[in-house]
Parts: sequence; structure tokens; C-alpha cells
Amino acid sequence: MAMMNGTALPASHGAGILDSALGDLAAARGREAPRPDPEVLARPKRRTYTGEYKLKVLAEAEAARGAGEIGAVLRRHGLYSSHLTKWRKERKTGILHGLTPQKRGPKSKANPLTVENQKLRRDNERLTDRLRKAEIVIDVQKKVAMLLGLPIAEPEGS
Repeated sequence: MAMMNGTALPASHGAGILDSALGDLAAARGREAPRPDPEVLARPKRRTYTGEYKLKVLAEAEAARGAGEIGAVLRRHGLYSSHLTKWRKERKTGILHGLTPQKRGPKSKANPLTVENQKLRRDNERLTDRLRKAEIVIDVQKKVAMLLGLPIAEPEGS
């Protein structure tokens, strides 16, 4: 039996200490022990619950009457008591849509007319540029026709 700090340790424990010390020496010599995967998700996914699921859990919690049964229901579903409190308030106030997951964050303040206005401005700029290029092509065609002596048909109304 090995002794450490005045306490007797089983023989198997002493071997574990020796193995870990030898493992450290092996790592120092260039042989590394396998390392765990350090990959961590950048941002955890927020849990969302459907209205059906919330009602089912509430019914289960209300059916639990014994000591510690509600805690067992919460552990089984991975929930907190605050979930039940919030869901009960929502159900009591009659907010059926409150039992469905809500989109988080600030509401969009963009006016739909502003979006349409910007789209029309971009279209106008694109068409103006296209018209300018077409007028350049027409002017070049007129000059080429004059140099070659071809008759140019003038549009009516000019």
C-alpha cells in the first residue's frame, strides 16, 4: 500500500499516479497524448417551444401532486420553474398566441413606402443610364451615316 500525505492509498491508486507522471514525461519527449476536441459553437441556439408543447407540459405539471413530482417533470423536460410560471400567466390572460414562440429583438421601423421608393429610384437610375447609352449609339450611327453619304430618315415631329 502506498502512502500519500499520511493516508494509506490502495495499490491501484499508486499505479495511477505513476502512470500519470510517466505520461507527463512521454509528452515532454515529444509523444503527445490525444487532446479533446476544443470546437465550441460560436453562439448557442435559443430554445423555442410550440404552444402544444407548453400546454402539454403545463398539464403534466398540474397532474403532478406528490412531493417532488413537479421537479421531476421539469428535469425530464430540461425546464425551469420560471418557464411554468410564465406559461401559466400567458394561459391565464388568454393569450393563446403568447404560448407560441415570439421573434426576439427590436421591431423593424422601416416604412414599406420607403423601400418601394428606393426600388423605384434604382430603376429610374438604371433606365436613365440605359437611355443615355442608347442616345450615344444613335449619335454615332448618324455620324457614320453622314460620313458614308447614306440618307438619314428624320423622325416625324422633329
